[in-house]
Amino acid sequence: MVVILRIARGLLRLRYIVLGSAAAGGIHASKKIDEWKEKVPDFGWITEMFPDSEKVDRFRDALEEIVNKYSSDGFFSKATGTASEKYDLLKQWIEEAKMNRQKEMNRSSDLPPPADAKLNGTTESPINNQHTYFQTTNSKDSQSSSSNLAASQQEKLSKLQNELMSLQVKYQKEIDRLEKDNKELRKQVLLRTRNEKIPRNIRKSLIEMYSDVLDELGDFDTSYKTQDHLPRVVVIGDQSAGKTSVLEMIAGARIFPRGGGEMMTRSPVKVTLSEGPYHIAKFKDSSREYYVSNENELIELRNEIEQRMKNSVKGGRTVSSEVISLSVEGPGIPRMVLVDLPGMINTVTSEMAQNTREAIREISQMYMSNPNAIILCIQDGSVDAERSLVTEMVSQMDPNGKRTIFVLTKVDLAEQNMTNPSRIRKILDGKLFPMKALGYFAVVTGRGDKDERIESIKRYEEEFFSNSQLCRDGILNASQCSTQSLSLAVSECFWRMVKASVEQQADSYKALRFNLETEWMNSFPRMREWDRDELFEKAKSQLFDEIINLSQLNPTHWEEILSKKLRDKVRNDLIEDMYLPAYQIDNKGLFKTHIDIKLKQWVENELPSKSVEVGREALRDEFESLIEKAKSNPNHDSILDKLEAAVVEESWKRHHWEPKASEVLKVIQLNALEDYLIPDKNNWEKTIDFMQHCFREHIMTSDNELFILIGPGWYERWTQWTSRTPEQQTNVAIKNELDKLLQVLRFKPSELNLDGDNITTVRQNLQHQGIDVEDESIQKVWNHLYRIHSLKSAIQRGQECRKCFFLYKQGIETEVQYDDVIVFWRILKTLTATTNALRQQIMNREERRLEKEVKDVLDEFSQDHEMKSTLLTGRRVELAEELKRVRLIQEKLEEFIAALEREK
Repeated sequence: MVVILRIARGLLRLRYIVLGSAAAGGIHASKKIDEWKEKVPDFGWITEMFPDSEKVDRFRDALEEIVNKYSSDGFFSKATGTASEKYDLLKQWIEEAKMNRQKEMNRSSDLPPPADAKLNGTTESPINNQHTYFQTTNSKDSQSSSSNLAASQQEKLSKLQNELMSLQVKYQKEIDRLEKDNKELRKQVLLRTRNEKIPRNIRKSLIEMYSDVLDELGDFDTSYKTQDHLPRVVVIGDQSAGKTSVLEMIAGARIFPRGGGEMMTRSPVKVTLSEGPYHIAKFKDSSREYYVSNENELIELRNEIEQRMKNSVKGGRTVSSEVISLSVEGPGIPRMVLVDLPGMINTVTSEMAQNTREAIREISQMYMSNPNAIILCIQDGSVDAERSLVTEMVSQMDPNGKRTIFVLTKVDLAEQNMTNPSRIRKILDGKLFPMKALGYFAVVTGRGDKDERIESIKRYEEEFFSNSQLCRDGILNASQCSTQSLSLAVSECFWRMVKASVEQQADSYKALRFNLETEWMNSFPRMREWDRDELFEKAKSQLFDEIINLSQLNPTHWEEILSKKLRDKVRNDLIEDMYLPAYQIDNKGLFKTHIDIKLKQWVENELPSKSVEVGREALRDEFESLIEKAKSNPNHDSILDKLEAAVVEESWKRHHWEPKASEVLKVIQLNALEDYLIPDKNNWEKTIDFMQHCFREHIMTSDNELFILIGPGWYERWTQWTSRTPEQQTNVAIKNELDKLLQVLRFKPSELNLDGDNITTVRQNLQHQGIDVEDESIQKVWNHLYRIHSLKSAIQRGQECRKCFFLYKQGIETEVQYDDVIVFWRILKTLTATTNALRQQIMNREERRLEKEVKDVLDEFSQDHEMKSTLLTGRRVELAEELKRVRLIQEKLEEFIAALEREK
């Protein structure tokens, strides 16, 4: 019972807390409403200026109705939910009030709609939807009245026009103040929604989702011709016409590099504009955010854009079609996607590539050929219209002007240069250039100072149009002036075309996906749809498996491989450079001395480096052997072979043996070489086997070389239907004569080279047979015969030494010379120690270093899309890539369409 009473008491306390919070929240909301109402301007001055104007009264009533709706209980009763939803409802009420007042004005007014409102092919301009109806209607009233006034009333009409202009300026300032307050409120809403812990239904804004779709389409369809027909705002103009400045004015920051008359835009720059609480910019492939309100970060952003442009034009090119993707968000920025293209040029300078003009034209045509692209045609108003290059191209790509918006820049310079006002009027009426457009706008992009800030440029633009004689004389219509009017019109046109074309694109990609899936099922029915990235990861996993298998090889296996490779590597040096020259010495003491000198020189200068080469070859051969063995697996995918081979090859190029290894090996080898004592019979037999094996291998090599000189024997000639060449027949005759000479020389020859008497004897014997030969030919055949004869004699002597171990152990001198055995024992001991040291280096260090190099190569290849495209080829890979990309594009398009429906 006590517990129940405590719970009841807690609930009663909670009731007071809830009621108190509700009352406090209501008081706070009421104070906020009062503060906002105080900021609403007093439009009583309009009545003082035009006390009999019914239109002014209706406009004032409309504004008061908006304020009353905002401050009434109905707003807070209907606008339930988050601050963002309340703001959207307020915005909806404002739009409804404007539309209702617009309809009443059109019904009550006898004047026709403005003739210059051409945008979208209707009589209503997007600019008129931004609080400009009043100024446009009054301007038309003034013009209509002036046509009916008599000549005597011209002075009074001019005074009235001046008063009307002052009225417009004052009204515009009030509108600007309201818009500033609106931006601040919007910023607070965005900050609040960003900081909410509860996830929103739409994690990305519409423009971000649309930009992602365009990025995927750009990667998928590099030709930009058939598949990608989604809208973009393509900014095109002559070089230095101010197109980049217009884009910066829309983005609200001077984000692009500045140039002193030289070409700065060298590749297309896709800029995604969106609204956000902070003014930031970032690249598609980077997570860093640049705060453009910070001058230092703004400079870094410009430098990064400039560096990316320079990187895109390597190889002697001046311009590139490689797209730089950039996003900019900030308070009050209109949502759209613009592409800034390189400016059109008429002359190719010596600093440019010869095909620069054609390359710029091809890039521009490529983007404008998209039937849904909005062409923002920029024309410099300070130069003669006849010098324009861009207008003719635009008229060719969009002859009916259904997707072109014309912008006349540098109007302030045109006025200063005393340009004929009628020509400006013709330009903005679409009667001067051979092109048509949805709408025509005039803007001012600054005073020419590259360091001037956007805020200063906007103030200068506002002051210019407020005081410009072109506006006072009616040459420029207020709805056609200012960058703000332009951005609102472009944004509206952009989103209208997006909504009209996105569903058609989604349907086309759905059909494309069906066709690709059907092709895959028919061509590769039992294979997974692995794209290049997935295949690369599979190859990476297989290579790592082989690295692990390499580390698991046992020491005995390594020693067997290293011993064989090392003996084959040094055999020719041992016999040709040391043993055979010493074999010619009859003196036993001189033989030992000669061998000692040669062995020490060989170990100090050649053997360590050759040992390292043997280690590298053994490590590579074993690694490649494991890879080849894995290919015999039934589940092996042959499409990975080229990639794996390239990774192994690049890894070996980078793999270098440990620098200190050679010095360590030299010390070990010199110590082993000093061992003259053969400990037991077993090692004695092993040494003789090693010696005889080396001799037999070398005899086989000499026999093969001699076979090439003398040609096939009788068996090969009969079985293989071959014959000897005349040169080979001559060499056969030389060999026969030398064989006779060897039979005469019962003991080993004293020199490797025949003396003059023996050569003369052989040549004369051949001349009696009708064969003329050179001394060099005789010596060449003799070299092989001498090696074969000497090594066979050494093998025979080694066989006799097998019985002499006990005599050697007792130190008894015999007729059998076993000095050869002691020499080869020292060599065998050195090679065995070298093999063991190499095995330790491989297993302890080199395997891990090889693993690291393979990982590094794989990491580099994984970031190199071009490399993967080169190494992983075939229709199967291409089809899997297309399927993956088409599915992703279709999903993003469907997600974007769903977001559009939710916004409706």
